[in-house]
Amino acid sequence: MTQKVAVLGTGKIGEALLSGMIRAGWPKKDLLVTARRPERAAELRERYGVEAVSNAEAAKTADTLILTVKPQDMGRLLDELAPHVPADRLVVSGAAGIPTAFFEERLAPGTPVVRVMTNTPALVDEAMSVISAGSHATEEHLAHTEEIFNGVGKTLRVPEAQQDAATALSGSGPAYFYFLVEAMTDAGILLGLPRDKAHDLIVQAAIGAAVMLRDSGEHPVKLREAVTSPAGTTISAIRELESHGVRAALIAALEAARDRSRELASGQG
Repeated sequence: MTQKVAVLGTGKIGEALLSGMIRAGWPKKDLLVTARRPERAAELRERYGVEAVSNAEAAKTADTLILTVKPQDMGRLLDELAPHVPADRLVVSGAAGIPTAFFEERLAPGTPVVRVMTNTPALVDEAMSVISAGSHATEEHLAHTEEIFNGVGKTLRVPEAQQDAATALSGSGPAYFYFLVEAMTDAGILLGLPRDKAHDLIVQAAIGAAVMLRDSGEHPVKLREAVTSPAGTTISAIRELESHGVRAALIAALEAARDRSRELASGQG
């Protein structure tokens, strides 16, 4: 925690990461932020007591640069940074679909790059951050990246070839659960419950199920079977889910998300 870290393009995820690092004990004097709008930079400075600088100043000063801008803005940011980033800087990218080679081609030869796909539960310190090394990143670089992202949840290392799949499953994953909760809430209303009560019932069921999945070590099939009595209510519902192709629809949805991640990587809009 003695190295200077700069978060560039500090939006919601960047701010969540910044606040998580502070809670994890990173000295504020070692943290820098950049933002496109001066008023946003001033807001971050006042809220967290960190220094707000330009992108060029961050590149010159920080040991680690965390790039949290949108994928479509990454090329322009790299053009701005390239003249100022020495080859010993660690560059961490949080942009969906952009491979480490994209950064290595635009920065000084030998620059270590680590690719990370996190997700929005970083805002409540429950993120899943998937980490992959570029061709010049070492074990030390990966460990340092894990140290940063562990402040907002859990981390998992995967080969970069698996990043598009991880993006589909985990990066976009919270949205699928929100979609499911929305649909189940509507069902609860149809069955006669007030919206707020239907919402509370479903959210607590989701939290309880997630904790059991995490802590029990049991396969989800076994946990589901424990709820599914012969000729009971649950098996009747499961039969309807299967007859409507919900499992196949989920698989198709994740394949579509993976394919879109690949399109982003190839520069297709």
